[in-house]
Amino acid sequence: MKIRHVTQGVFTPIEDINTTLVAPAEGFYWIDADTEDLAILQPLFALHDLAVEDCLSEEDQRPKIEIYEGHYFIVINSIRFDDEEIFLRALNIFLGRHFILTVTKQKIHELRVLKPILWEEEVTRPDRFLYHLVDIVVDNYFAVGDRIENRIESLEEDILMHTKKSHLNEIIGLRSEILWLKKMLGPQRDVIGTLNKKDLRLVDDQLQKYFGDIYENAVKITETFETYRDLMGNLREAYQSSLSNRANEIMRVFTAITVIFMPLTFLTGVYGMNFDYLPGADVHGGSYILLSIMVSLGLGMFYLFKKKDWL
Repeated sequence: MKIRHVTQGVFTPIEDINTTLVAPAEGFYWIDADTEDLAILQPLFALHDLAVEDCLSEEDQRPKIEIYEGHYFIVINSIRFDDEEIFLRALNIFLGRHFILTVTKQKIHELRVLKPILWEEEVTRPDRFLYHLVDIVVDNYFAVGDRIENRIESLEEDILMHTKKSHLNEIIGLRSEILWLKKMLGPQRDVIGTLNKKDLRLVDDQLQKYFGDIYENAVKITETFETYRDLMGNLREAYQSSLSNRANEIMRVFTAITVIFMPLTFLTGVYGMNFDYLPGADVHGGSYILLSIMVSLGLGMFYLFKKKDWL
């Protein structure tokens, strides 16, 4: 657990957590904690039991905002994409009049990126801290979205060039990840909409207008991932179509080969019969003549198929 006094974007470490119980003359306190630290933080800041229970839950947390006496409880999801799987990490936030608590189970990249922004913007209020944090989290969805789009384009190109059975598993896996993520985007958009529109006494009225800009970005993200879902459906159709075309190509080659060998098989069948007399059997070099006819017939049919673009 790290405790900092933040004023004008400058961070001052605090050793004694009891210091944070009283509002500072200027600025606010930021406590960056793990879920294990809630046992200490809950009685000190009178955190609601349901909010603490949500933080400790092992299940995936849906984004939400809860209004309690003395503080708000906000859950938003940080996103990460490693080209194979999408990871969402819950960022639990307790917003008070003179403090803000960020509680996470894993390290959140956005919290590290946030520090220079707070210093540059000379942040002095916890609601401004919340605004910049949510803004960074939402902007990161755009970056992940670009990587997913590049992955879809690369997968589409691979399918068109050389279809593999492994492509189907990649399509199904990525599509399920996008569908799962889309279910989380709706509630997260609504949370930001609440910060934008609802009368919240711990959020400055002027600041709520800025949350409106983040809300528009959240809507764009939701629409973008809706498009990705449709693209994955199209990609699966392209995979099936590519497999069908490949099967047709193989069948066409096999059919052509069969047709070419049909007259050759007929000739060998006729001259393989045990008759006393066969035309040309007593001719000197008759076997060579027959072989020449067969080769000429095969090559002629092959040339005809190539000319008609059947091969």
